[in-house]
Amino acid sequence: MIAEIGQFALVLALIIAGVQVVVPMVGAARGDGTLMAFGSRMAVAQAVLLILAFAALTHGFVVSDFSLALVFQNSHSLKPMLYKVSGVWGNHEGSMLMWVLILAVYGAAVAVFGRNLPPTLKARVLSVQAMIGVAFLAFIVFTSNPFLRLNPAPPDGTGLNPLLQDPGLAFHPPLLYLGYVGFSMAFSFAVAALIEGRIDAAWGRWVRPWTLAAWVFLTGGIALGSWWAYYELGWGGWWFWDPVENASFMPWLFGTALLHSSIVVEKRDSLKSWTILLAILTFSMSLLGTFLVRSGVLTSVHTFASDPARGIFILMILLVTVGGALSLFAWRAPTIRGGGLFAPVSREGALVLNNMLLTLASATVLLGTLYPLILDAASSGASRVSVGPPYFNATFAPIMVPLVAAMAIGPLLAWKRGNLRAAARKLMLAAAAAIAAIAATFIAVPDGPALAPFAIGLAAWIATGTLVEWSARIKLFAAPAAESWRRLTGLPRAASGMTLAHLGLAIMIAGITGASAWRSELITTLAVGETAQVKNYALTLQAVENGRGPNYNFERGTFLLTDRNGATIVMYPERRFFPVAGQSTTEAAIKTTLMADLYAVLGTSRTTPEGTEQWTVRFFINPMVPWIWLGALVMVGGGLLSLSDRRHRVGAPRRKQQHAPGVSGAPAPAE
Repeated sequence: MIAEIGQFALVLALIIAGVQVVVPMVGAARGDGTLMAFGSRMAVAQAVLLILAFAALTHGFVVSDFSLALVFQNSHSLKPMLYKVSGVWGNHEGSMLMWVLILAVYGAAVAVFGRNLPPTLKARVLSVQAMIGVAFLAFIVFTSNPFLRLNPAPPDGTGLNPLLQDPGLAFHPPLLYLGYVGFSMAFSFAVAALIEGRIDAAWGRWVRPWTLAAWVFLTGGIALGSWWAYYELGWGGWWFWDPVENASFMPWLFGTALLHSSIVVEKRDSLKSWTILLAILTFSMSLLGTFLVRSGVLTSVHTFASDPARGIFILMILLVTVGGALSLFAWRAPTIRGGGLFAPVSREGALVLNNMLLTLASATVLLGTLYPLILDAASSGASRVSVGPPYFNATFAPIMVPLVAAMAIGPLLAWKRGNLRAAARKLMLAAAAAIAAIAATFIAVPDGPALAPFAIGLAAWIATGTLVEWSARIKLFAAPAAESWRRLTGLPRAASGMTLAHLGLAIMIAGITGASAWRSELITTLAVGETAQVKNYALTLQAVENGRGPNYNFERGTFLLTDRNGATIVMYPERRFFPVAGQSTTEAAIKTTLMADLYAVLGTSRTTPEGTEQWTVRFFINPMVPWIWLGALVMVGGGLLSLSDRRHRVGAPRRKQQHAPGVSGAPAPAE
């Protein structure tokens, strides 16, 4: 009965979303406050209904209701409770229900918290958001119903994919979807502004917190997914340019550009057309990612579905949504009047450079991701081309170097017209730090790749330049301590958040460089009691034991790692076999410090002709890998600090009296 309530709530949410598309849009066109307010009530009602539907599906997984086909296919009575719950979104149908739930919650948040928005813009935003909801709710109801019953009910389920039975994967999809779907708000604001014919500094202020929230969630989701792949898949790497990894990375790149571009709209009333286009493209990349992981065109541990019919449905949603938005943009763009002029050397100019390079990087990743798929489709599978890390490393990295190098300079330039020479003088300390870091790295690691020390120097340049800019804001060491403290407490949180985010990127760049340039790897076979040498460590396989977990059998190795000073570390990697799924997984043993990870993997066993049992062993020394996760955490912290800025909650500007209609930044009626 509970599942039927969920089914009814899902269908009713589709109907309400359809009403929400029409009524507030008509109300905005007529200036009818009652109809516009009705859209807010519908947005809240839709979110409540989808929460009810999601709760009903979760109940089915928690109580192991195997009469539901989805529970039978993705759960088992022996599964720990955490993975019963995470099994709700560890499949296509459940994850799509989470997708539309998050979409509706964002819409309800605008309805409840968007009091500063002009009623007409708010109504149109909710209507556009509902259009997206209608498309995906129809997709769920007609092609991916999570509440289908089985009769008779099987006695037990087939279990969840063992790779997904991990705490990291329990939280990775919700974070990722909060980012993916969150960019729908920027899209809805952009389309609503085009329909309304008003794009100005106020619009830039309103759209920015929603973009920032999505960016924070997506950053956290990508980092968590990368961390999961690092410790769960047993390959010792943290990123492989997998097409599905790229599917989340592309909207992150576009979203980062949008976040910076919206600042120019807010501060200088410029780059309005470009920012609108970025908002459309960012969500387009989210829709493309949804298509890639659910259409069957890719095979990956990350993908959810392999049904081409579903893929065609999502492709149609993608084409209609993006095509319609771009057509509207093409119609309205010629009438959008620009704001204030600015010199190439200025804060605005630096942000334009930022946008150009981020967009070029996104296009590079998009080309590398789609080209093999297009070629495969054109040749009917007769010729397969693989685009992997060599392509991305050769094309993406050179674009990122000037981008991150300019990050230290841009915040030091004034709006409208900057002084490059004055900014360069302020960065003398950053230049000295970069040179020192390069020299120290060459001395400490003389046999590594020649470019690695320069990457470390670049990280030092960004970090020091960011701190120089922040210290200048509060006059650190240039004014009495009390004056610096007063300036610090009065500094907008968004400014401090930017500093933290840029510092996080610098830390991450250093970690990526260390993990890529100086990694050591050993692949060998060992019998119990045998020892292998890797760098400054002796690795001894002391024992291998068998045991049982909650829903798996395991083979656990005991490794003794001894360094050249005689210090020892004991590590316990495992291989797990899940009888219900008939699959095995690898559980790496990782000993981490701030400077490196020691990473051991126990592989399969074989018996030699002499009767000795040996196990395949992989051991990695991954320098500075912890800096990658630390950098991501600092970036997320910076985003959250910026999001907490009071101006994002209550400081949205009010539009002035409008004397003539148009798409320009001309003032509008005060709300």
